[in-house]
Amino acid sequence: MLPSTTEILFVIGAGVDVVGVTFECDYPPEACSRRIVSTSALPSNLSAAEIDTAVSAALARGEDLYHLDRDALADLDPDVVVTQELCAVCAVDVSVVDDALAFLGCRAKVVTIDPHTLAEVDESILRLGEVTGRRASSRALVSSIQQRMTQVADRVKARPRPRVAVLEWTDPPFAPGHWIPEMVSLAGGDPVIGAAGAASRQISWDDVKAAQPDVVVIAACGYDRQGTTALAHDLASRGVLPPAVRVVAVDANARPGTGLVDGIEELADFLHGRRTRLWPSAKATGAPTRAAIDDALIQQD
Repeated sequence: MLPSTTEILFVIGAGVDVVGVTFECDYPPEACSRRIVSTSALPSNLSAAEIDTAVSAALARGEDLYHLDRDALADLDPDVVVTQELCAVCAVDVSVVDDALAFLGCRAKVVTIDPHTLAEVDESILRLGEVTGRRASSRALVSSIQQRMTQVADRVKARPRPRVAVLEWTDPPFAPGHWIPEMVSLAGGDPVIGAAGAASRQISWDDVKAAQPDVVVIAACGYDRQGTTALAHDLASRGVLPPAVRVVAVDANARPGTGLVDGIEELADFLHGRRTRLWPSAKATGAPTRAAIDDALIQQD
């Protein structure tokens, strides 16, 4: 029931046992061949503001944001169902899964994965290894991830730490929580909004400006790099970002799994490496054209 755990299961060698996935489980590509058991209840092609409004209204009414295909669950007759209760916005809630299994009379073991920190992401990998009999490969994966994180931290530890504001949503702006502030710190930045291990929370543009960031990272949850780049252009044209701040758009399919270390390495490159992928905000320079911004995104030092 989670794209992150789908990725983990395939990496530790349990992909052959995965029989059902969500509509968002697109990595590795082989996952797309599995039967889809949950889909979004939201209309497609909504703007960031429209998504926020629709999600808030649905939650206020007590409605689910995902459709769970009970027929698919019954046909697959799984031994294990992996789900979450971290965020009702992110995936099917464990209570919905429990109700569906009870209705179907299915005795599948429900494994709930709810990491709030990078350490808990590692623990979830080990737990999935335990459940699927892939203990050795799960331990090897965690060891590799930890090694790579240590290497990044060592590479940037003597460098100046820019003040970094990550926006987990843009309309309205949300400060990040969970593992994202930790990622910024490991990448050599100083996370100036959001708290590690806590939930993300809505803030104002005045809050963003008051934080005095050197860099703003546009990481709207669920958007790929093309989508966050479009959002960054919109913010630049609206002039809501702090004056003279630098902006980077990233792939924000922020799945708490094997890809987080890739994000830390990439962010370290953005902040300290040769790739800039940063551009001044419109308020500092006048609204740049899309072509000019795209050129700056791939500019080399």
